[in-house]
Amino acid sequence: MKTPETRIEELVPLLAGESRLLGVDLGTKTIGLALSDVGRRIATPMETIRRTRFAADADLLLDIIDEHGIAAMVIGLPLNMDGSEGPRAQSTRAFVRNLAQLTDVPVVYWDERLSTVAVTRTLLEADASRARRADVVDKMAAAYLLQGALDRLSALATDEGE
Repeated sequence: MKTPETRIEELVPLLAGESRLLGVDLGTKTIGLALSDVGRRIATPMETIRRTRFAADADLLLDIIDEHGIAAMVIGLPLNMDGSEGPRAQSTRAFVRNLAQLTDVPVVYWDERLSTVAVTRTLLEADASRARRADVVDKMAAAYLLQGALDRLSALATDEGE
């Protein structure tokens, strides 16, 4: 069985010249999605989808992967504050294992601790209503974690160029 996980350091040589990454904030009820630009510099919130069952969720993700030419996915890993993995992290890993049977797109796990807190704080500072926050928090959290991964990729590419 192939392992779905790729370390971010291993991702650089796997990426084609101009290709996009998909940020995924996998919640129990929704999936927040964010998309990078083809230069892999900027993460933009894309959409939030309501989860139903695995097959339908996977089909939707596979359609997005095809439509946008996704080279890799960055999936938030909901670690506990002490860095350990609880039930939500195990559930995320199980989702990725199942998805890996359907696609060869590499997956990088990204620590998502406090991403929703940071995004919610930003939305509160912007005086967003409770309803507005509920509408956008998941896709913004996906963009937040994807931007962290893009920044790390940029740093790795700079280190290789020296």
